[in-house]
Amino acid sequence: MRKLPCDLERKLPMLLHLLLDVCIDDEQLHIFLVPGAPGLDAIHPMETCKCRVEGDSHLKQSAVMCIGNCLQNLSVSGGLSTAVGYPLDTVKVRIQTEGHYNGIWHCIQETYRTERVLGFYRGVSASVFSVSLISSVSFGTYRNFLCNICKLRYGTADAKPSGLDVSLAGGAAGAVRVVLMTPSEVAKVRMQTQRNPHSSVTSSQPLSKPKYRGSLHCLKVIAKEEGFGGLYKGCSALLCRDCSSSAIYFLTYSSLCDWLTPAGKNKPGFLVVLLSGGSAGVLAWGLATPLDVLKSRMQVDESGQHRYKGLIHCARESVRKEGLKVLFKGLGLNCIRAFPVNMVVFVTYEAVLRFTEHFTNKK
Repeated sequence: MRKLPCDLERKLPMLLHLLLDVCIDDEQLHIFLVPGAPGLDAIHPMETCKCRVEGDSHLKQSAVMCIGNCLQNLSVSGGLSTAVGYPLDTVKVRIQTEGHYNGIWHCIQETYRTERVLGFYRGVSASVFSVSLISSVSFGTYRNFLCNICKLRYGTADAKPSGLDVSLAGGAAGAVRVVLMTPSEVAKVRMQTQRNPHSSVTSSQPLSKPKYRGSLHCLKVIAKEEGFGGLYKGCSALLCRDCSSSAIYFLTYSSLCDWLTPAGKNKPGFLVVLLSGGSAGVLAWGLATPLDVLKSRMQVDESGQHRYKGLIHCARESVRKEGLKVLFKGLGLNCIRAFPVNMVVFVTYEAVLRFTEHFTNKK
């Protein structure tokens, strides 16, 4: 095992250590790409691309190219998944937190009637801003945990991980995500539930000034009025949701890919990626919906309201007032949104991975 040259080590971005584990063995460059978490999603666990190394300059060029492709992959897939799923996410949050809607279609009609198309994209900037950072951290966390687990159990990081290994690493990635994700989730939910009527439906009355003028302004107001703790409202529900759903997600996708990929092929085909990614997203989000409802209700609770004292209190009060069915509000939307979003992200990741492998093999 030889280390990278010092000059190359200084020039590679810090994100290299989160996304890639680069090592040189027998004159080959091994770059391991690993999956992210639910809503961000990823590629098949432990897929690898290899390229022949012919000197330090060739190594540098290949490594930088692969890193650039991976960074572009994160940006493109994150943007596509946000564009595909965000309007449905807004409808889902409003149904979960407000009781005056008769159903999905009624919520869509009312949102469009009063706020037009922009109403479905309230707080979208908070999600877009956090996608790249959260995805990078998820990649690094999952990869490091999975490698360490394999080293402890099998003596080498290259060993094929078991279902338990994948689940544990996925759960750990979900836990780490929560630290960075919660503030942006709070801002997103507050913006999605804020009413900002369109001028064409307000008659002659002047428009009321919205409390939150944007995602960053929302974060500043929350920090000022509710303190630092306000930025992490619903953290307990989000932690439970992401740890469990991330573990289920990775395990489901990995298992489906292994099961549906014909013997003799080392990579899943296009249709296998579509079906496995979409199905994994539906199952993970379907099981996570009760905690998602509680998370949204806790985060929309502004200063001065104090309706919920914590996760258990929120669950007890919600069920007492609205029955057990309240925990499954937005279940259909979560499943409908999860399938296309996960298909888009998985296909994007697989396409970039194979392009990178093709490029490096040519070298």
